Amino acid sequence: MPKFMYIFRGGGYATPGQVSPTEIQAHLAKWNAWTNGLLAAGKLAAAQPLEHPPSGKTLRGRDRVVTDGPYAESKDLVSGTLVVEAASLDDAAALARDCPIFEFDGSVEIRPVLLLPGK
Repeated sequence: MPKFMYIFRGGGYATPGQVSPTEIQAHLAKWNAWTNGLLAAGKLAAAQPLEHPPSGKTLRGRDRVVTDGPYAESKDLVSGTLVVEAASLDDAAALARDCPIFEFDGSVEIRPVLLLPGK
């Protein structure tokens, strides 16, 4: 079955104190329920959240210049990835509709995963 990568952007708690610890716990419970539902349906192939607040390094250009820190506005910052199995891109989009990231104005980019020969 084809695989599709969800690239999660934004949807975080940008300002400390903006969301209460109780609201964060409730939101995380929704994430757990959504991913567990994908797993139970045999659709979840892999998932990786990224650290918050964001950290890391970026290498750019031929000279491979290294920079630290956040890479874009928080709404564009990649917060994690997930790979699902679905019959088509439309089916993968339908699975993403219930993602909790939308509650905090985040987005899900859906990309087909290129399956290499022999894999």
